[in-house]
Amino acid sequence: MNTPPPASQTANPSAFSRLLARVASIEPGETVRVTAAFFLFFTFFAGYFAVRPVRETVATLLGRQAVADLWLFTWLFAFAIVPLFGFVVARVRRSVFLPSMYAFVAIVLAFIGLAMEGEEIDLNLGRFFYVFISVLNLFLVSVFWAFLLEIFNGSQTKRLFGFIAAGGTAGALFGPFMVDLLIDVIGNKGVLFFGAALFALAIVPQQLLVRYWRSDAKSNAANERPIGGNPFAGFAQIFKSPYLLGIALFVVLLSTVSTILYFEQIRVVAEVFESNTERTRVFARLDWIVQTLAIVSQLFLTGHIAKRFGVGTLLMIVPIVMIFGFASLAISGTFTLLAIIIVARRSLEYAFARPGREMLWSPLDSETKYKAKNAVDVLVYRAADALSGQVNSGIITAGFSNAFVAMLGAGVAAAWAGTGWWLGKRMKLEAEKKEGST
Repeated sequence: MNTPPPASQTANPSAFSRLLARVASIEPGETVRVTAAFFLFFTFFAGYFAVRPVRETVATLLGRQAVADLWLFTWLFAFAIVPLFGFVVARVRRSVFLPSMYAFVAIVLAFIGLAMEGEEIDLNLGRFFYVFISVLNLFLVSVFWAFLLEIFNGSQTKRLFGFIAAGGTAGALFGPFMVDLLIDVIGNKGVLFFGAALFALAIVPQQLLVRYWRSDAKSNAANERPIGGNPFAGFAQIFKSPYLLGIALFVVLLSTVSTILYFEQIRVVAEVFESNTERTRVFARLDWIVQTLAIVSQLFLTGHIAKRFGVGTLLMIVPIVMIFGFASLAISGTFTLLAIIIVARRSLEYAFARPGREMLWSPLDSETKYKAKNAVDVLVYRAADALSGQVNSGIITAGFSNAFVAMLGAGVAAAWAGTGWWLGKRMKLEAEKKEGST
């Protein structure tokens, strides 16, 4: 597992390999794996971000309180899916269930598109779609990175994960950009079919990665076996490890900051834009602007920052920026300022915080990467969403101002930055512990 490529793969690198080496720290023998991972992330993230503006339009129709309540259902479904996934991982070969996930999402999105009548969005159908795509997004991203951690070792993750993350960012740019261009022609119904097609396309690079992974003669038999163990093991692992608890806390604070901005976004967009098509276009435009900024950082900065300054620096950049962002919102809550802060937070998160979070798992074993990681990325994240959503709604209902909520967000961001600093230090100890045991 994570063995270096044979010499035949590193000799006489192709022109494409040399080009990649100039863009990022990619060695010739890693070209196939990195390229397949890049395009896998591109396709399924393009599919998700193509349909995401429709989800946000549904949110504006439902309103703040209804969305906060819906996040409770999202958490309940997340609570159900984590042990179910643990059961599948324990018994089904990864070469089977990994491609099947993308096929399942494609089929569901296609059926939702067929159920829509014109451009009017049935609220019950919208609620189902909102919960489905919210749970599956975190789940698929978590599984994607967990599988890559089976392919790349700790030193490779620091060099390569920034570039691979750029594939997701490119997809997250392509999906909403195409929606922005085509929404007047295909409508929200067509957007769902477009997203379904992209998820179906993701099966191809996933199969290529699985084929490469299985071709490792030294670990083929062990890799392909189901992981085994208790499907609920992920929960126990989190509470037994201060390191995993720290990762969970980091996710909780991240979710809280995101929630505060999200509900403000719902309120402002609903006030400023009237039609569903206009709202979908606004959300799509914000998405592709975010990804345009993020991809440049991922391609040219993320890997270099991780190598030179460490993972802790990647984890602290976004929280520090958000301290100042929330302070600005407390003074002025205009749509323009809110849009700038949303773009800054999300682009920096995709460029730095997300790759940094994934690197935190590299010193850990396979069972932890699949089970505890999914418990944190899906269950803990959505539980934090549900709780922070209810708290946010309760604060506004109680009569507190949006400026008060913004200052509360600044305090949460400060705690988030401190947690990122601690995790960066603790990761070094976990890596040393792993090296000492091998």
